[in-house]
Amino acid sequence: MAKDPACIVVACDGSKHSAEAARMAALLAKATGQPLKLLTVFSSARIEKKVISGKMPENIDAEVQSYGREVFAAAKEAIGDVVEPAVEVLLRGDPAKEIIDYLESNPGDHLVLGRRGHSLLRSLTLGSISEKVVRHATGPVTVVNG
Repeated sequence: MAKDPACIVVACDGSKHSAEAARMAALLAKATGQPLKLLTVFSSARIEKKVISGKMPENIDAEVQSYGREVFAAAKEAIGDVVEPAVEVLLRGDPAKEIIDYLESNPGDHLVLGRRGHSLLRSLTLGSISEKVVRHATGPVTVVNG
C-alpha cells in the first residue's frame, strides 16, 4: 500500500496568530512542493462552558461543523492564492492532545502553528497549546510567533 506523501499541516483556530501561521505554512508548502492540510480542533471545553452556563446547543455536531467552516474560511482567506489546501481536518477534544495524536498518526508531516502570546504567568501555570505540542510532538513543528 502506498504511503501518503508528507504534508505541511497548519493548526488553525480562527485567531490572528492562526492566520499568520496559515500564511507561513502556505509559503512553506509552495516552496517545498508539499500539499497543505488545514487542521482544527473543536475544543471539548467549548461544550463544557455551554453546559455549565445552561446554554447547551441542540445539535452539537452542527455546531462543530459550523466552527470548522468558520476556521477554515479564515485560514483560506489568510492563505489567499499562494496554494490551494489539499485537505481540511476537523477534530474534537483537547486541542494539544488531538494535534499530537494527529502527528503521531501522520509521520513525516510538518506542523505549523501560531503562538497566541499569553502572559508569562498564564503560560507558566496553564501552559499553552503550542508549548505542549512542541514538547510532545514526534515530528517537525514550526511555531510562528506573530
